[in-house]
Amino acid sequence: MTDSSDHYIKANLAYWDQAVPTHVSSEFYDVAGWISAGSKPRPHEAALLGDLNGLELVQLQCHFGLDALAWAASGAKVVGVDFSPAAIAAARRLAIEIGLDTRARFVLSDVRQAFASLEGEQFDVVYVSLGALCWIPRIEEWAKQVSLLLREGGRLFMHEIHPLALALDATGRTFARGYFEDLEPAADDSSESYVGATPSGTTQVTYEWNHGLAEILSALIGNQMRITHFEEHTWTSFAQFEGFERKSSQYFVPPAQWPAIPLSFTLMAQKEPTN
Repeated sequence: MTDSSDHYIKANLAYWDQAVPTHVSSEFYDVAGWISAGSKPRPHEAALLGDLNGLELVQLQCHFGLDALAWAASGAKVVGVDFSPAAIAAARRLAIEIGLDTRARFVLSDVRQAFASLEGEQFDVVYVSLGALCWIPRIEEWAKQVSLLLREGGRLFMHEIHPLALALDATGRTFARGYFEDLEPAADDSSESYVGATPSGTTQVTYEWNHGLAEILSALIGNQMRITHFEEHTWTSFAQFEGFERKSSQYFVPPAQWPAIPLSFTLMAQKEPTN
């Protein structure tokens, strides 16, 4: 049976396939600087997850692999999953370039079929980085995949855009879309992405879904997950709104006159034993 969201997913896939070369060469990702700095995980993430040496981690929606490879460099055995053939090809090339192809592999799959694509493989950690959930039509489908992919006692780590921030327009001052999950996505026809202009320099429509915090938490709890950490942040990892200031690599804050609102959140959860 065809999912009613399939045509939106296909449009998004076309965008991401086209975006990969621009993202790999962008100042935002700064791949050369990332390599020279030692390809390490972000300090605040490493502090929460601890030592993953020898553990197995899967990243859902890994794009071209920087985060997955950072965890591989820290000693984890890593699998990255993404629906974009261009992203997976770039991730595999980068893994070979930095000598991590024996510790990291990359699998082409829609995140909604990740468990089946990995043939039932399970992991110690499911890792999700900023800007992943807005491409998922139904949060329940995603939460089910997280649970299936984790061994009992395994952990989910995610740092994500706050759904309140996702509901705002480019100025960050007006609501432009709903806070809660809707059957129909919001269309974005902007010629700018978080790394700058689109690869073609022309407008390309993409489609995004928002998911409220309660919807995310309830979906995880309903799929055998126990929330162990939750924190809202007044900073984020890209210039989401006009006037944001870059403090360091992928660390952006709003102008001083802005009210303190949640821009991103960090969540950890553990898979509970089957009763």
